[in-house]
Amino acid sequence: MYILYNVILLLASIVGVPYYLLKIIFTGKYRKSFIPKLGGGQEHILSGLKQSPRVWVHAVSVGEVTAAAPIVASLKKKRPDVEIIFSTSTETGQEMAHRLVKDASAFIYFPLDIPWIVRKIIRLARPDVFTMVETELWPNFLKTCHVNGIGVLMVNGRISPRSFRRYETTKFFWKLVLSNLCAAGMIAQIDAERLEIIGMDSGKIQVMGNAKYDSLAALASPPLQKEIACLLNVREKEKFFVAGSTHQGEEEVVVNVYRELIKKYPDFRLIIIPRHIERSCDIRELLRKYAFSDVITVSAMKSGKKRREERIIIVDVIGELFKIYSLATIVYCGGSLVPKGGQNILEAAAWGKVIFYGPSMEDFSEEKALLENVGAGTTIRNAEELLRGITKMLENPQELEQRGARGAAIVAANMGAAERYADLINRHLSRGLKA
Repeated sequence: MYILYNVILLLASIVGVPYYLLKIIFTGKYRKSFIPKLGGGQEHILSGLKQSPRVWVHAVSVGEVTAAAPIVASLKKKRPDVEIIFSTSTETGQEMAHRLVKDASAFIYFPLDIPWIVRKIIRLARPDVFTMVETELWPNFLKTCHVNGIGVLMVNGRISPRSFRRYETTKFFWKLVLSNLCAAGMIAQIDAERLEIIGMDSGKIQVMGNAKYDSLAALASPPLQKEIACLLNVREKEKFFVAGSTHQGEEEVVVNVYRELIKKYPDFRLIIIPRHIERSCDIRELLRKYAFSDVITVSAMKSGKKRREERIIIVDVIGELFKIYSLATIVYCGGSLVPKGGQNILEAAAWGKVIFYGPSMEDFSEEKALLENVGAGTTIRNAEELLRGITKMLENPQELEQRGARGAAIVAANMGAAERYADLINRHLSRGLKA
């Protein structure tokens, strides 16, 4: 099976490498990560580490980094002697890691799952335990860890319905891959059940909660809100409709709702945060189509331009979404009116905001149920329902505040998973060192 996997990987590389080279040449994207992913340029980063103990924590991108940060902080409190190597797959994830993960000894890019590259990086890193955040199963990497006696753990594990369908069709292979794991801590019971179905030994699986609650509840603070309010030159009592993590097809809905909203609430402002910032130009074109010319971007403000009378802000930089939610009067969370499985609604909930989202929330079903149970989350199916829901909330400001407060309280009440995951890592670290 591994031979077949590597043949497919080789064929994919023949097409993939030229594609990424063209992206680097013409867009600059992947410029920082391309060579490190091929095993180059990371020796000097890893050479300064102490001998042991070492824990390698891997978080694919921004969302996983958010979950990993409190786990790393908790582990470091328990084991200050541990050297933590922190890797990401994306450049945006790497930027976020440098900001959030204060206790890492080294930051690297995760290697491509090509056997000789994997062996080289593992030889340089020499971890005692490798910990993947959420579900990132790279067969060659996990097998090489197992062969070299490195404990492999999954923490904050989740398997979305879409991922589950893909894994289930080839579970005869994934059962072999999962045999390399020592233990898996999953967010919810449904994630644990899915992991068992695709081949993980049930005795190695535990349900331990979502570490993102720890991260978000701790991060939602007045200084962070003040920082973003200052950057955006927010005036006292300004009200914002924030549309976060939007995908193509959703901005038009948001703009139409906003056009109707300002007929009754003319002082309302709009902030749009696209899921992919390279789509910012498309959003500007859309706004021009609807005769909105008073638009400013966050990149312009970061370059020194001061926001004055502009009523619409486009967030065309990475890493500001969570902070901007703090300014919202009302929130729409994207990836949900289009079939993308939703985005993380906990980020807005941590600030005490009421959130609207579409029916496609398969990847965040647990979070959706949690917030809807306390009235802090609402499913809408179209622009009309979104406008109606927003208007109803704005007409009842006391109810809006109460619902938002219940959402923030439920996020805070679910804290504690990060410490449980840190304990899991520590147990396996101690076990490996004794052996």
